[in-house]
Amino acid sequence: MTSPFIQCIYEHMVNRRYAKRTIEAYIYWIIRFIKYHDKQHPNLLGDKEVENYLSHLVNHANVSAATQGIALNALVFLYKDIIKRPLNLTLHFNRSARSRKLPEVLTPTQVKQLLDNIGGVHNLIASLLYASGLRLMEAIRLRIQDIDFDYKCICVWNGKGFKHRRVTLAEELIEPLLVQINYAKALYQQDILHPQYAGVWLPDALAKKYPNAPKELKWHYLFPSYKTSIDPQAKVLRRHHLDESTVQKAVRSAAQNLDINKRVTCHTLRHSFATHLLVNGADIRTVQEQLGHADIRTTQIYTHVLNHGANGVVSPFSRL
Repeated sequence: MTSPFIQCIYEHMVNRRYAKRTIEAYIYWIIRFIKYHDKQHPNLLGDKEVENYLSHLVNHANVSAATQGIALNALVFLYKDIIKRPLNLTLHFNRSARSRKLPEVLTPTQVKQLLDNIGGVHNLIASLLYASGLRLMEAIRLRIQDIDFDYKCICVWNGKGFKHRRVTLAEELIEPLLVQINYAKALYQQDILHPQYAGVWLPDALAKKYPNAPKELKWHYLFPSYKTSIDPQAKVLRRHHLDESTVQKAVRSAAQNLDINKRVTCHTLRHSFATHLLVNGADIRTVQEQLGHADIRTTQIYTHVLNHGANGVVSPFSRL
């Protein structure tokens, strides 16, 4: 579905610098909501129709609680920011009772085998996902200045939920990171000589506060793209960060080559980081801070492998 209304929503989110995935997800659920109500304009709909739709997602589409939550967030945004008629805070709808899936976790041996089968810059990025528990986009969006070699930590700015945090930096990755910084510096020195190069992209607030920052090395991406491109909003020449899909393909390909009998994604390395920390005796609050979870209940899902079984229970079969 393409319409001036949907285009207006898209442009509003782009101008507000919403993440690409958030834009795609919100547009998707807004379109589905409109189609569900026979393509009526949302301005003619309200709380009751939103409640019916959210209940439909559970009763007939059998979506998970997380998926239903994304749909709700999209509609809350639609009515608050676009329609200018916020939804009632006490909506009544059937909430999904589908249990959250337990995360897939690799053994330390499997992690090593996986990383050994990933080459080039993708190996360093995948290593950071496991060594520091980063989300894929947090690693891809790192700036050169975010690596603190003195305190052996990585600064994550505006992670999920726009939160900041510091995570551990494995000493074994210091040398590869220095090599990567030199590579990024070489591209920077090449780009800065181009008369049309406008520097790296920065959020509006930072660009206004530090007008010279876009052309300073420290603000440039640690994992730059292989080529420059035109910024679709500013219409100027920039060098963006590496495309995350290339890392996803590298991890997936390595897992297939190893024939690991688990669903392995980039996020599996983050799951493994958290679980292995807990297995090795780390405090759950520390793990929560490293992962950037707002609610400790999110972190507690990783305790499912502790004590090598269900709460350390020894099966009576083992005593036969």
